[in-house]
Amino acid sequence: MRKLDWYILKKLLVTFVFCLLIFTVVAVAVDSSEKADDFVKANLSTMGVIKNYYIGFVPWIWSLLFPLFVFIAVIFFTSKMATRSEIIAILASGTSFNRFLRPYLVGGILLGGLLWVGSRWWIPKAVAVRSNFQSKYIDKNDPSKNLSYGGCYSCFYLKLDTNTYIGIRDYDTSSKNARTVFMEKVKGNKIIYNLRAESMKWDTASKKWIMSNAAERYVDSMKERITYHPNLTLNISLKPEELRKDYYLKDKLTTPELVAFIKREEARGTEGLSALKVENYRRTATPAAVLLLTMIGAVIASRKTRGGSGMHLALGIIIASLFILSDRFSTVFATKGNFPPLLAAWLPNIVFAGIAYWMYRRTPK
Repeated sequence: MRKLDWYILKKLLVTFVFCLLIFTVVAVAVDSSEKADDFVKANLSTMGVIKNYYIGFVPWIWSLLFPLFVFIAVIFFTSKMATRSEIIAILASGTSFNRFLRPYLVGGILLGGLLWVGSRWWIPKAVAVRSNFQSKYIDKNDPSKNLSYGGCYSCFYLKLDTNTYIGIRDYDTSSKNARTVFMEKVKGNKIIYNLRAESMKWDTASKKWIMSNAAERYVDSMKERITYHPNLTLNISLKPEELRKDYYLKDKLTTPELVAFIKREEARGTEGLSALKVENYRRTATPAAVLLLTMIGAVIASRKTRGGSGMHLALGIIIASLFILSDRFSTVFATKGNFPPLLAAWLPNIVFAGIAYWMYRRTPK
């Protein structure tokens, strides 16, 4: 790292932090004006709103637009350098264009690595604060965010192992009780065991489920046997924390927790995991996009044009919009269709990597 590298890297980081802070002030101002009524209904003080909402909102909005901030910062200060003929002087001194791009590469890796670490551990913890406030005070009357099974929000139908299924109705997360429960074991195409109970409760001492007024039915090819139990203790692979329906679950889990959750639900045969898989892959693809957009911005803005910074910023906003649009399209195709989640997360990067290479080849060096 020489003076030129530190000069460009310093400009990149300072401009990025400036863009980040400016947009944060604007985002908080707009969001607070939209949610003023919700804050009043929550009956929280200003400090309470900051602790219970904005301490999670700010990292969330940073993670959402982090690549865009980096892209705009690179275009802005590189365009200023090109307008002042600094880049012409650098190249005329014998510095190759590839050597000129080295500090951009270092800065992109640094910022991409920061986002990679944050999106895997720090940001989910912050998002949990925001989402808890959102679900408690804002989303409770939003039907699109009240997930249900068969018209029952607190109902579950799960696969415990390869041949055991359980159905739970009216589960209360606070008391850890369920009103009606049934469980079945299947061998081949036949039911060999059936359990019905009027209620189910989690026993915190034994870490097991206790069924009330339960009836067990054993079925084989020759006979059927029924046993009644006032109370029946079951040790099954199901914990109370797994009986939850959370619209923000994929954003609240750290990456190790998210991977473990996906594996457990796949083993149970749960469908509709594409959104979780896309989120898992995106936590690596988005930091890679930071590096990609850094290089694209440097290539675009390094050319001195008659339109100056305005032309560079306009072109940059168009490219950023196309990138975000392609990312949204691939996500929708993965969650609503049969598009592979891994490809959905990485497709925008693959496409724009080709665009970046094409721009690099056409840039005067």
